[in-house]
Amino acid sequence: MATIYDVAKLAGVSPKTVSRVLNGDAPVNARTREAVTKAITTLGYVPSQAARMMRSNRSGLIGLITGAISQAPEPAMPSGLPDLYIVQGVQREMAEHGKILMIADTGGTSEAVPLLARTFAQHRVEGLIYVADHHSEVDIDLGNADCPVILVNCFDTAATPCVLPDDRTGGRELVERLLQTGHERIGFLTLDPAMPAARLRLEGYMAAHRAAGVNPDPALVVQGFVEGADKTGDVLEKALGQLLSLPVPPTVICCGNDEMAMRVYGLLRSRGLRVPEDISVAGYDDHRAISEMLYPQLTTVELPYTQMGRQAARDMLEMIGGKTPTSSGPSLVRGPVVWRSSVTARNSVQT
Repeated sequence: MATIYDVAKLAGVSPKTVSRVLNGDAPVNARTREAVTKAITTLGYVPSQAARMMRSNRSGLIGLITGAISQAPEPAMPSGLPDLYIVQGVQREMAEHGKILMIADTGGTSEAVPLLARTFAQHRVEGLIYVADHHSEVDIDLGNADCPVILVNCFDTAATPCVLPDDRTGGRELVERLLQTGHERIGFLTLDPAMPAARLRLEGYMAAHRAAGVNPDPALVVQGFVEGADKTGDVLEKALGQLLSLPVPPTVICCGNDEMAMRVYGLLRSRGLRVPEDISVAGYDDHRAISEMLYPQLTTVELPYTQMGRQAARDMLEMIGGKTPTSSGPSLVRGPVVWRSSVTARNSVQT
């Protein structure tokens, strides 16, 4: 196997000059560069990646910790794969910038995170990205990483740089669209208030009403999901019944997520109500295994997981490059309203 000394001898230069050509860390005239390049090609010389890493202090490696592999749902489950889509977004952006993504799975336990961070540090990664499976506050120890760290789909109390979905804007834009199409009584079956997404989407719901000069009836907002509760649907069925029994029931029901909307479809049909002829329904997430397979297809808001991954990668590349973040807050990524046939307009305005 050819060495750097073989290349130097054939090119008629010193090994240091060959190193300069390889690393691009010092000026070399065109004739010398051409001679070295020709010698490399002739000898089939392959530079030692480890040695180049030590010299440049740039490994080209980015570490990523996720539970996407071990916690992926069963094929029959009608849910999305948020963390996997985020990982794909990170991978695509890093590949476009010549970085290699190293992925480690938690095995479903947060206790594995410090060990994984330390392992990545031993491999001299330039940055570390942690991806959560849902919008949440986390308490994880990434102090062993010894490199820039970014959280995706989660945040912590230490103000670690993070990338989050803009749930507040998503909720606001959905309700604005509903108001524009003539819906004045908009019911909202919320997720558990302890969930950050639930609070933010409700804030968006309220903001849209305020912007339209409408005071929403508090009775139109009912909790339809309890974190950790069983899957019998009792909470949701009771909440839906509460909305439908109002003296003036809603003309459209916004659901905390698409899975809830899917269950609402069934509960409405069991009551003899048609979607959207008798009542419209909207969701949130745009899990297409649900939103596109329901009949009628579901109006919803996209959670932009792939774009969140790309944004995290771009933020990481800037941090590696020494650029100071322009904001101390999270990077928020907005998802569009996806308008489908589960909502019918109640006026002549077409959108």
